[in-house]
Amino acid sequence: MSAALQRDKRSRPSSRLRQPTLIATSIRDTLVQSVVEAARDAGELALGFFRPNAATSAGISHKPGGSPVTEADFAVDRFLKQRLEILVPEAGWLSEETEDTPARLSKNLVFVVDPIDGTRGFVRGHGGWAVAVALVEHGRPLIGVIHAPALRETYVAVKDAGATLNGKAIAVSKLRLFGKEARVAAPLFLAGRLREAGLQFTLQPKIPSLALRIVSVASGVLDAGFASENSNDWDIAAADLILHEAGGRLASLDGRALVYNRRDTSHGLLTAAPVQIHAEVNAAARMLNGLANG
Repeated sequence: MSAALQRDKRSRPSSRLRQPTLIATSIRDTLVQSVVEAARDAGELALGFFRPNAATSAGISHKPGGSPVTEADFAVDRFLKQRLEILVPEAGWLSEETEDTPARLSKNLVFVVDPIDGTRGFVRGHGGWAVAVALVEHGRPLIGVIHAPALRETYVAVKDAGATLNGKAIAVSKLRLFGKEARVAAPLFLAGRLREAGLQFTLQPKIPSLALRIVSVASGVLDAGFASENSNDWDIAAADLILHEAGGRLASLDGRALVYNRRDTSHGLLTAAPVQIHAEVNAAARMLNGLANG
């Protein structure tokens, strides 16, 4: 773990014979608050290009495949890289808007960033976009921050230290059975397939940011969420930790925890839900992929 994330206990006579004791970081720690501040400042930068219920003032181009990217995405990316590299100089860098290199693969610590998650919504003036920042160690997030400036929402989580929304602790819903009362976020085509398979639930309005969809499960606003097979590390790493610390799970169809900072950053179909119903939600997703008996 980075020296910035550890503190030694008081020295004992035999301490030289022991490995340093690592103490879990808290949400109030200086490093965590510095990451939060960087995300909030990045959000203010993005807000300069955002027009509620109207087209953005930012210049727009398109990536291969047609997804939009704006000058705001690039500006926020540059801003965050500069700010975060100062905080943890030894960390690697993985961002949707920075050309990827193999250098990060040799790093134990990596910042995983989406400068504007939900760019399509941002472009149209929909407030459901966010700045997403995670600090990942050995494939799993240690710190996760999702800041939605247009909604005035900031989600923060630290491994083994809980999750908050605007400074208040959050927890997943207490729903015990996935049924028609379950509030669900899913792409329309996937929701249709689930209903064709006989599942009943209440589909909620679309949130452009995948990260915000996942943390809405963490805060109990949603009972479950599904992500189609086009998510990447930067979309989900921070939200994964926030959901986990709030009592939920984000997982692939095999039920395993996701691993970040691999050579391939993409992920397949994912499910997000409170722990007590996650197996049921995941089984529904497996059924759609012919894996009910897997």
